[in-house]
Amino acid sequence: KAFPFIVVSPQCPEGERWKPDALTALLDDVVSRYRIDEDRVCVTGLSLGGFGTWALAGEDPGRFAAIAPICGGGIRWSARNIARAGLPVWAFHGRKDTTVPLDESERMINAVTNFGGEARLTVYPKAKHDSWTETYNNDELYEWMLTHKRQDR
Repeated sequence: KAFPFIVVSPQCPEGERWKPDALTALLDDVVSRYRIDEDRVCVTGLSLGGFGTWALAGEDPGRFAAIAPICGGGIRWSARNIARAGLPVWAFHGRKDTTVPLDESERMINAVTNFGGEARLTVYPKAKHDSWTETYNNDELYEWMLTHKRQDR
């Protein structure tokens, strides 16, 4: 597909978890090298990257326009920070996922909304862990991302 934006797809080193400071350093490097509208930076990731999406957004939610974690999860303080910053969230998960159970996404979405934030969850009834193929093939996701700007909040 042709996208009207830059996509950066880092790979987490084997045996490690995403660290928000490493992801922030990567983003800082990309911003310094390319013409980036910093008010339109969105974050998405799948599986361990879904956890990284929640962690990065929780660490610095004011830096992003929106996030779309896929089959990931996080911790409650992340949800509180995300909600307080007004960061829009659209999460995705497969109902039959046994690698990362659906309740990981449900807990985070519920926490964001309980803290007063904007969050929604799409659950694919037949999907197992691979809920990213259907998500990334959905043009509505990209249209949703493009409607958000950091300063709109």
